Amino acid sequence: MILQHIADGLLSGAIVALGAIGLSFTMKILRFANFSHSELLTWGAYFAVIFFAVAAVIGGGYGTPIAPFSFGWPLLAALLVTAALTSLLAIALHHLVFARLNRMAGHMTMVFASFGVALLLRHLLVLIFGPAPLYYSSALQFAMLLPGGVRVMPDQVFLLGLTVVVVIALHLFLTRSRTGISMRAVAENPDLARVSGVDVGRIVMWVWIIGASCAAVAGVMYGLTVQLRPELGFSLLLPLFAAAILGGAGSLYGAVIGGLAVGLSENLSVMIIPTTYKPAVPFLMILLVLYFRPEGLFGERR
Repeated sequence: MILQHIADGLLSGAIVALGAIGLSFTMKILRFANFSHSELLTWGAYFAVIFFAVAAVIGGGYGTPIAPFSFGWPLLAALLVTAALTSLLAIALHHLVFARLNRMAGHMTMVFASFGVALLLRHLLVLIFGPAPLYYSSALQFAMLLPGGVRVMPDQVFLLGLTVVVVIALHLFLTRSRTGISMRAVAENPDLARVSGVDVGRIVMWVWIIGASCAAVAGVMYGLTVQLRPELGFSLLLPLFAAAILGGAGSLYGAVIGGLAVGLSENLSVMIIPTTYKPAVPFLMILLVLYFRPEGLFGERR
């Protein structure tokens, strides 16, 4: 039983980890808590719905499933398209709202503005798609039996593998590319980076692109393994912040480890407390981290 809860925790934590990466970078580089970031997961998931609808008209549809998964090659194309569309949405929000406010408003104004943006994005989805849950596919998928009596869906295994690939790609980007090194410099000291010749505005755009792309992939994979609903992002809001705060703002590996820790704690908690109290676990983790180590596991002490 405990092995099954650990497996479920790792798989659900992979989704939280992907979403927390962008949130962590936003908190470190843009220096405000963006509560609308969770809605980018939802929009990424629904952009995939539009993609599959267009593909169905053209003739591709959902594609022939690639055994043992429930999806075909169109899903991989959908991940790229939704990442691009969600990035454009994030950049539009930056230019229309956050960049304008940042010139004249304080930190708390930015936070409250992100609340308003989140509500707008969520209810706009309800207006367009309705409140009913949606599914990418109606195909049934059978769980795989692993050693120890653990049962997992093949799609969940793909999600975990995809998370590993994304983390490795981001690590190489941050450590080997000029843009990635510039991002780390802006995260440490934006003023010093600016006088050193770094185009801070371009780096901010990359922060939005990376964060939105990771959020889109997380949203699509969440919709693939569960279901789509307009409250998808809102239900993940506390886990995302718990993961970002636990790992430390701006830390790639901190966000990943924080996401996995949140997923494990949520799923292991049901062995002790009723399932209805499961959503309170991330909130408790936030309180504990802020009390004992406010900078997070991988954050720097000031």
